[in-house]
Amino acid sequence: MDSLALRKLSLLTALTALGVIIAPLLWFPFLTTKAFPGQHMINALAGVLLGPWWGAAAAILIGLIRNFLGIGTIYAFPGGVPGAIVVGLAYLLTRRSRNPFLKYSAALAEPIGTVLIGGTLSIFLIAPAVGDLRLLGMIEEYGVYQLLPIFWAGWAASSVPGAVLGYAVLIALDRSRILEQLSLRGATSQARRTGRS
Repeated sequence: MDSLALRKLSLLTALTALGVIIAPLLWFPFLTTKAFPGQHMINALAGVLLGPWWGAAAAILIGLIRNFLGIGTIYAFPGGVPGAIVVGLAYLLTRRSRNPFLKYSAALAEPIGTVLIGGTLSIFLIAPAVGDLRLLGMIEEYGVYQLLPIFWAGWAASSVPGAVLGYAVLIALDRSRILEQLSLRGATSQARRTGRS
């Protein structure tokens, strides 16, 4: 395994462990879901540090472990994966900025993935697929287009603080120069130099 893959795997493991550790401490119930701001913080970190696909892997692993431990629901997957992917893709646009506030602003895109994409998928696909009777009853009573903004608002109450916290952590890590030591691009450059010599 090359140095870059090993660094990514190590960071993926650390972020997954952190997400699982804080899961029982930082969550609140919302309708038939369990909102977890810590997941959105991890999405912000993983999307920036690992990229969209490794970030999605972290969200999947945290969701699986939370469900196995009984502190998560099926909504952990649409609530986590799209957020990490959107942050990772947004970071591809902001990563070249020299201003750290702009560079790490991709973390603030996490609610777009979680709330708009994940929330919509949850209402239209996940709830009917798993037979979530309570949520389906609410859809029948209020109508899907009246319930959707309420659902989005509940998920935003989790996603927005988590994304802001992730953004703040990235700025703090940048200022303390820890991100330079974690730099996965640095590992790529070093591997190329080693290969040439």
